[in-house]
Amino acid sequence: MAILIDEISRTFGEFLLLPGLTTKEHVPSNVNLRVALSKHKIGEEPRAHLNTPFVSASMQAVSGSDLATALARKGGCAFIFCSQSIEAQAEMVRAVKEHKAGFVESDSNLSPSNTLADALKLRQETGHSTIAITESGQKHSKLLGLLTSKDFWEYKDDLSRPIMEFYTPMERLVYAEEGVTLQQATEKLWKSKKECLPIVDAQGCLQYLVFRKDYFDHHSNPDELTDEGKRLFVGAALNTFDYMERAKALLDVGVDALCFDSSDGHTEWQAQSARTLRNKYGPAVVIGGGNVVTAEGFRYLAEAGDVDFVKVGIGGGSICITREQKGIGRGQATALMEVAKERDRYCKETGIYVPICSDGGLNFDTHIIMALALGADMVMMGKYFAMTEESPTPKITFKGQRYKPYWGEGSNRARNWQRYKQSEKPELVFEEGVDAYVPYSGPLGEKVDVSIAKIKATMCNLGVLTVKEMHQNARITRVSELTIVEGGTSSVQQLDRIQVQS
Repeated sequence: MAILIDEISRTFGEFLLLPGLTTKEHVPSNVNLRVALSKHKIGEEPRAHLNTPFVSASMQAVSGSDLATALARKGGCAFIFCSQSIEAQAEMVRAVKEHKAGFVESDSNLSPSNTLADALKLRQETGHSTIAITESGQKHSKLLGLLTSKDFWEYKDDLSRPIMEFYTPMERLVYAEEGVTLQQATEKLWKSKKECLPIVDAQGCLQYLVFRKDYFDHHSNPDELTDEGKRLFVGAALNTFDYMERAKALLDVGVDALCFDSSDGHTEWQAQSARTLRNKYGPAVVIGGGNVVTAEGFRYLAEAGDVDFVKVGIGGGSICITREQKGIGRGQATALMEVAKERDRYCKETGIYVPICSDGGLNFDTHIIMALALGADMVMMGKYFAMTEESPTPKITFKGQRYKPYWGEGSNRARNWQRYKQSEKPELVFEEGVDAYVPYSGPLGEKVDVSIAKIKATMCNLGVLTVKEMHQNARITRVSELTIVEGGTSSVQQLDRIQVQS
């Protein structure tokens, strides 16, 4: 007879936090969200850490190089997806490692023969008000000038006319040559009172754009996560098929952390793969494993796989249908609580702390907070980041609302059969993810700032200043359906939902 576990499988929405004593020191500016990314002996510093406990899911619709760059600037880490060629994945990692803060490659480029209508269409697609006008209409071509929203009126000018009649030519631009430092570039912007400074090479070809707003943006990101060489921190995913070749290519371009991407990590394949990597590259390389939902799964990967951190969660993602298709999974809160308890038990036995990452079931900022309170060191999110400007999918407009495509790695669209052991065939026999759309939410940085503000404010209510204190001191209560209703706005009318008569 099968073993029946009587405990109900619970989700984050079934709990509330109880406030603790908030002293005068418990203010958001004193809260420290730095957490370990790698295992470490108690009393010693981890080899790798995060300044913000956010990591992005290794999904095609989420973790590209632009998002990895933006997330590292906010203190977190993206895991570049592995359902692509080794060369393409390594190139994405390289792009993040070679990113120069403040030096932006132009994504909006046209030639002088393009029309104002072309410029308007490009502006609507990218959201960029500055368009580089180059000889070929491509970046890194000879720069001829810039076209901004100040150069034409879309409702007054004839949009069929060529850009050459409107753009500001090079002789009237303030620009700098390649090799200039960011400090020198921003100084030149300040003195010239310009918004944008093109950077060209000796042949006059466009290399970068430096924007005035990026200078202030750089100073507003004090939690930026970098490696020892001050390059942005980035992770990448592996499967258990070509992991040795993929890991070598990724490490060669400077990847900071590796993580196995699997719907079920409690397997001999993953433990053996992780151990092989560890034996090949030694203790320095950061290796993540998972996903698991039981104490046994955590213990197996920590011991047999020798991994640095373990991801927790099966079937809780917004586009995941593993539970529906296979009947496998567990409520995210219950899974996290059991694994956190086993992590603490393992730490007490060995003196080694193995961080855990809550992956899935995070639909609101309150769920992120609850995951951290229940024992997670960090949270991995897909939909949260897929909605942002920096995710690798294009924006679309439907009935006046902007959306971004979002699909699961278990969908036919992803073609990521390596992630799922469904049969002996090298293909996806049935789907474990769906293909959908999510509302566009704007720049990643603005979204993360709001979430972090909520986390810090809650921690102050709890009377804690670190995630570790949160694990130890948070008091949590179960809620009823009526408690949830009581906490909402069921008995009032919000003004934005009714027509106000003047």
